[in-house]
Amino acid sequence: ETIYERTPQKIDLGEISYGKEVRRFGQILSTGFDAQVNERANQNRIIKGRMKYNYATLAVLPNFEPIDYSLEIDGAVRNIQAMLVAVANAPSYGGGMKLCPMANRSDGFLDVMILHPVTKLELLKVFPRVFTGSHVSHPAVEFLRVRKIEISAKTCAYADGERIGALPISVSVTPFALTTWVNST
Repeated sequence: ETIYERTPQKIDLGEISYGKEVRRFGQILSTGFDAQVNERANQNRIIKGRMKYNYATLAVLPNFEPIDYSLEIDGAVRNIQAMLVAVANAPSYGGGMKLCPMANRSDGFLDVMILHPVTKLELLKVFPRVFTGSHVSHPAVEFLRVRKIEISAKTCAYADGERIGALPISVSVTPFALTTWVNST
């Protein structure tokens, strides 16, 4: 089957509001550890490809500490410490990392993954499991389904690999915002 033989589908998009800016994303917005790794990798002009991210992970990890987050989830406020908070419209990003395997781009919801504080050694153990999606059973991993989340913390955000900037941000779902000819999950 070619793309031209497929029936077009409408999919949701995530919408990010920060300051006076509004941007949309199709896959995953991340904050915390993985956003800081992305930030570090983007500063590296020498190493290319996946090795750039492996190097950045090792560079960020020694000084990384859990982050104090204030989350407003569909109107309810929650203050937590976490290694990262990610907001997913789709199951995977970053070359196949299945961060939120249950996410669906046409269900009218965003899936939030919270990695609660773990030791650095445990983070190194858990991280590779995102490539298979088996991290979902780890006791420090929490999932939520939301329509809107506001995230405040002293860290930055990336969406679909692009720098959004410093928090705070507001993220909501825009149902059926894009017509596509690819699989909707």
